[in-house]
Amino acid sequence: MRPVVVFLGLFAVALCPNNSFSQTPASANHESKPTLDPALQVRIENRVADFGGDVGVYVRHLDSGREASVNADSLFPTASMIKVPILVTTFSAIESGALAAVVPLVYDDSLYYPGEDMLGSFKSGEKISLDKLMLLSITMSDNTASLWLQHLAGTGSQINLWLSDNGFESTRMNSRTPGRRQNWERYGWGQTTPREMAELFVMIRDGEAVSPEASQEMYRILTRTYWDDEAVSSIPATVQVASKQGAVNASRSEALLVNAPSGDYVLCIITNNQVDQSWTENNEGFELIRDISRTVWQYFEPR
Repeated sequence: MRPVVVFLGLFAVALCPNNSFSQTPASANHESKPTLDPALQVRIENRVADFGGDVGVYVRHLDSGREASVNADSLFPTASMIKVPILVTTFSAIESGALAAVVPLVYDDSLYYPGEDMLGSFKSGEKISLDKLMLLSITMSDNTASLWLQHLAGTGSQINLWLSDNGFESTRMNSRTPGRRQNWERYGWGQTTPREMAELFVMIRDGEAVSPEASQEMYRILTRTYWDDEAVSSIPATVQVASKQGAVNASRSEALLVNAPSGDYVLCIITNNQVDQSWTENNEGFELIRDISRTVWQYFEPR
């Protein structure tokens, strides 16, 4: 019997037939202490050894704690992965009452960011609700929607405050944020480390970002990506994946949390200073992301 979806306040909630409702996945309650997995470490190190540029990787199997990493605590550009902190801070503003998810907002041409965004095709004066802006920001990686959300959530200053208050020491919004110009010139829209971006995904999955209800809704949004050509393409289509991708000329990145049969695992791959700055399918950064994702999946799911 399928669950019935109802709306309580601002959030969609699934009511199960047995009247039970779990705020977080069961596996979130018994994660093991992270321990190095030597065999996986070797596989990842071998794959990145000859890459034309800088690479950062962090992966952890959440139930067993097995992990591997390369430059996991080094700073890298986020590109569009910064939209996950934007999403979290927007939900924080909703929870505080500063924003309402379903109240119509009026689009204005001054919000337009050049590109192929869906929101950018709107005519000035058209209306859209906040919840649809969040969906566009993550699912389609719509830059115009994301920059509007950044402003509505309290600008980069508020986003960075949320990150700092929640233990993220390296992840920061740089663009359109006072005092961050030098960081913006070096890293672009935002900066992070592979470990911190992965941990933000785990925090959302575990129901610890803003609130259990907000985390659940954010996780649902993160499972609806349109951009599934890289890391997600290496995972069977029948397996749920929460993900966010990022790409600029010299950097390609993806963070994903996979609800795998043997237990959830989180993976983040980021490149920088790439020699290959092409935008074809066989770009070296895109191929690296696909290969590492496939390697990790086959390692944890050998059958």
